[in-house]
Amino acid sequence: MGVAAQARTLSLIDVVIPVDRFGARIVRDVALIVLFSLVVAGFARISVHLPFTPVPITGQTLAVLLAGAALGSWRGAAAMVLYAVEGSQFSVFAGGGDAVFHWQAGSAGYIFGITSGSSGLVWDLASGGYIIGFIPAAFVVGYLCERGWDRKSWIMIAMLAGNAVIYVPGLLQLSFFVPNDKVMEYGLYPFIAGDLIKLYIAAVSVPVAWSLLNLKRHRDGPWT
Repeated sequence: MGVAAQARTLSLIDVVIPVDRFGARIVRDVALIVLFSLVVAGFARISVHLPFTPVPITGQTLAVLLAGAALGSWRGAAAMVLYAVEGSQFSVFAGGGDAVFHWQAGSAGYIFGITSGSSGLVWDLASGGYIIGFIPAAFVVGYLCERGWDRKSWIMIAMLAGNAVIYVPGLLQLSFFVPNDKVMEYGLYPFIAGDLIKLYIAAVSVPVAWSLLNLKRHRDGPWT
């Protein structure tokens, strides 16, 4: 067995839902990929619309980071690919013309709400680059967590790396929709504070989940 294979540990979901048979693993993995794509879709409905940018603040980043940490690299990335494909046909992306609930902060135009969602091909959307970025972000977080980063203080670095990956295609595609000197103002700066909060939530949630599984570890022996 190679060094890389030895370094790999079980993902969180492999411990929560252990499966031995190959066929059962396929069924489990497909179900989880679909489930987490829908979780991201659900978090996309919760958004804050900023009046000066076409990119809303949503809970998607949190869902993407948690998907990578829980599912691991390839399943996390697959869930994000499925989410992008779903959005080409169904209203699972952020935004939308109708709001199920919304609250506007004074006359500034900041609108918090639960929206009806939107759809479209990712390359036609100003925020589509971020959706593309979800795929490598989930993979990076999953890859690092598969190597034990989700059980160490390094989990914050893993989450930060995944979050940074989202912005590379996100800002690149946004530059085709807004003036070049406004890309950072519209696509990065307004989201830093919210991303730090989501990073913290994700970075705390995963180690806590592992801690809650300690009894199982002691009962059944090591998982790695």
